[in-house]
Amino acid sequence: MPGRKRKPSQARADKPLKKYAEKRDFGRTPEPIASRSGREGRDFVVQKHAARRLHCDLRLELDGVLKSWGVTKGPSLTVGEKRLSVRTEDHPIEYLTFEGNIPKGQYGGGSMIVWDRGHWEPEGDPQRGLAKGHLAFTLDGARLKGRWHLVRIRPKSGEKTEPWLLMKSDDAFARGTDIGEIIDEETTSQLSGRTNEELAAMGEVRKSRGQSRSGEGTKNSLAGHLQTFECARRIVAGFP
Repeated sequence: MPGRKRKPSQARADKPLKKYAEKRDFGRTPEPIASRSGREGRDFVVQKHAARRLHCDLRLELDGVLKSWGVTKGPSLTVGEKRLSVRTEDHPIEYLTFEGNIPKGQYGGGSMIVWDRGHWEPEGDPQRGLAKGHLAFTLDGARLKGRWHLVRIRPKSGEKTEPWLLMKSDDAFARGTDIGEIIDEETTSQLSGRTNEELAAMGEVRKSRGQSRSGEGTKNSLAGHLQTFECARRIVAGFP
């Protein structure tokens, strides 16, 4: 008897996160396992990521996944400042609250904190904007607010990445060139209050996915439980 065919909706659901799953060893990284959400929200997150090069990751919730860009110098509120933002693979919705240390040797190894979170609203059809290469939207976060633009640019000859530019519109939340950069002023996590350096000093923090691997120490396990408890306590208490 021929195998049961999967419904088209089920087949489509696996494709957006295929690259995400292929790049990660979930037996080692504490990152969320690839799983597409059925919800249709408009949340966003900016994560400060101390990988091989310090940068920020902008993620916009759309079609049950997080559309993602690596912003090389982090977002800027300065009018006229264009920040190179390289499009990366879609991430699962659970990444909205991911914070931890990705082990060295793994894709994106380094500490990652939730630098900003909030709601985003596209102008017009976001799928059309992504396809055309110009996404206009509004952010309502704790640190980033107002109108923004993501504009796709032509890659350099031989370049295999998909480069975009992130720019702030001139509105009530924008800054002039005589004011410093918000990414330098605000350095802590919206979830734990820690900096990347403080999180990295804690060592590898893993989320439990069943039994621990052989040889994993009790010390790291205890540190993970303590960090999870502390983050939960701060969120319940309304911090920050």
